[in-house]
Amino acid sequence: MELKRSIVRKAGARSRRLERLVKGFANHRRIEILELLGKKSEMSVGEISLATEIELKTASEHLRRLAIAGIILKRHEGREVRHALTPRARNILTFLRMLE
Repeated sequence: MELKRSIVRKAGARSRRLERLVKGFANHRRIEILELLGKKSEMSVGEISLATEIELKTASEHLRRLAIAGIILKRHEGREVRHALTPRARNILTFLRMLE
C-alpha cells in the first residue's frame, strides 16, 4: 500500500512540474517571444519589446514568467540583460510547430 502511495505522489509531482512548464509558455505573447528568440541567439528586453510591439513592462513580465518556467536563460552584460532559449525551449518550439 505504501509503494502505491509513493508512485501516486511521484506522478502528482511530475504532473505539477509539467503544468508549471506549460503555463510558462501558454500565452500568445510568450509564444511570439519564443519564436523570436528561436531566430536570434540573444536579445534584450528592449529589443524584444520593439520586435513584438509590446510595452517594455509587459515584455519584461512575460520574460520573467518564461524564466521561472525554465524556458529562457538570462545573462547580464553590463547594464543590459540578454535573454536566450534553453534546450527545453527549442523542444517546445518544435512541439508547437507540430501543432500547426
